[in-house]
Amino acid sequence: MDFKMHEYTHAVVGKVTPALRITDRADLNDARRQHDCFLRLLRELNLEVVEIDFGYPFPENALLEHISIVCHGIALLMKPTSNMEDDMLKILKEVMQKDLGQTVIELSDPYAKVNGSDVLFTGREFFVGISDTSNEAGASAVAEAFPEFPCTPIKMSKGARHLKSYITMAGPEILCVGASKEAQELLKRMEREATFSYQTLTVPEDEAANCLYINGTLIHRAIEEIPDSFKTFCEKIDFARRSICFSELAKISTGLSACVLLVRKT
Repeated sequence: MDFKMHEYTHAVVGKVTPALRITDRADLNDARRQHDCFLRLLRELNLEVVEIDFGYPFPENALLEHISIVCHGIALLMKPTSNMEDDMLKILKEVMQKDLGQTVIELSDPYAKVNGSDVLFTGREFFVGISDTSNEAGASAVAEAFPEFPCTPIKMSKGARHLKSYITMAGPEILCVGASKEAQELLKRMEREATFSYQTLTVPEDEAANCLYINGTLIHRAIEEIPDSFKTFCEKIDFARRSICFSELAKISTGLSACVLLVRKT
């Protein structure tokens, strides 16, 4: 296993600017406080934080995972679904190319749909959850963008959320998965199709399954948000862990992974 797959130099995030309209999905002030703590933590893990002001209001400006996948020096940019996304992608393309030296590939197949929150990179292979937001053509586009890694489409159940709402990486070769029926069935489908074998860490609350493993440290949500899963992390993880409040940002996203693009600049 190449442990450098989970080592990063930069974290690209959107600036949480005041909302121009009221959102009933999340409290802006709490979200900004949580976002500030998140950025502080990323800096403590030796990441250079690149904060982009996209010129759009909260919450959309905070969510980057759904419009890009970054891996191995390549940034795959999705097709915009609105004028706002079009503007954000243009800014993101410039940052990825000029500031971070990434090779940018833009999704061109008119039939391809892919959302980064449906795409899990394990360090060895990709899984793409096939649902309303990502299709087989989108999975093929991921495979073409990153040809050195196996890429497997995984059928999601009807009405399911994004793949990363149920499963992410909690460490090298460790899949973190929720305990719900939906999450466990998804895990079984992934294990049947996987090219490699993984350990699994099952957490009682599905919302705890979206975590980040960065530079040797696992980031997960705080004890007041995931009390049962927090205990599981304490008992099962024997390397560095950091916890963070993310309740407001989680209301508008799949969780921790949705608000940052991790980059390894060579």
